[in-house]
Amino acid sequence: MAEATPVTPERNLRKSREGVVVSNKMNKTIVIAIVERIRHKKYEKFVTRTKKLYAHDEANDAKIGDRVRVMETRPMSKLKRWRVVEILERAK
Repeated sequence: MAEATPVTPERNLRKSREGVVVSNKMNKTIVIAIVERIRHKKYEKFVTRTKKLYAHDEANDAKIGDRVRVMETRPMSKLKRWRVVEILERAK
């Protein structure tokens, strides 16, 4: 007699971002810079905005200048809320 709860489709709520590694001096942590170009409302010129994210790098594999993909995760420290998914392009 108990009703079955409706099965919800699997949701992927974690954000994913791509950026360039700007620091790898910490142990198992990298800092990546995400640059986005936004069009200014009034002047209609493109403005670049940079956001820095701290990401967990378990293997200490990423080097400065690498392009990486990071995914949102549980808080791992005071600032770290992202983890490295893959290294897209190595620095030249």
